[in-house]
Amino acid sequence: MSKLVLIRHGQSQWNLANKFTGWVDVDLSDKGVEEAKEAGKLVEKAGLKFDYAFTSVLTRAIKTLHYVLEESDQLWIPETKTWRLNERHYGRLQGLNKKETAEKYGDEQVHIWRRSYDTLPPLLSADDEGSAVNDRRYADLDPNIVPGGENLKVTLERVMPLWEDEIAPKLLDGKNVIIAAHGNSLRALSKYIERISDDDIMDLEMKTGEPVVYDFNDKLEVQSKTKLDK
Repeated sequence: MSKLVLIRHGQSQWNLANKFTGWVDVDLSDKGVEEAKEAGKLVEKAGLKFDYAFTSVLTRAIKTLHYVLEESDQLWIPETKTWRLNERHYGRLQGLNKKETAEKYGDEQVHIWRRSYDTLPPLLSADDEGSAVNDRRYADLDPNIVPGGENLKVTLERVMPLWEDEIAPKLLDGKNVIIAAHGNSLRALSKYIERISDDDIMDLEMKTGEPVVYDFNDKLEVQSKTKLDK
């Protein structure tokens, strides 16, 4: 059996400030660093050994992966950074305080923006100074596919080529994989892996710094799901 470990990055500075983050590159908070290191200790305690690692191109996920691998003495394994694992793009909501946004638009609307499977947030235009089109890490992407906002459905659609071309073949080959990424890119993957419905996915939470372990059989069917904690 192969194993897949999903871990949402540790608390970020904007998680702490209660802001919509999305594709904005925000660092870990002090608590986030500790969460990532603790996750690494849990991985070590569980005896999990990885053959490959994947993460996004955003600092909070990259650092989380490195802390986890360092604490479990696996910093040397092959690592792929890809925009396909980025957090969902929150459009013009990025940088806004969630509480203040709820006061302006109502709790229900903000909940829909945050948790709905197929409702888009207000979109950010390509000529906005905050557009990812202007970010060097996306210079090799066709500007037409750089999002101005995403829902979970769109996030899943961009994650799936990575799953099909890179991750699933490794798991089918009996390799163990760790993915350190973001709440919504990991929710999207979990939806596919667990065959979660469009309605039920609204209730799935990914805690910061919590390793989630999937065991697969040779047909990539989930045999077990375990969350590591102290």
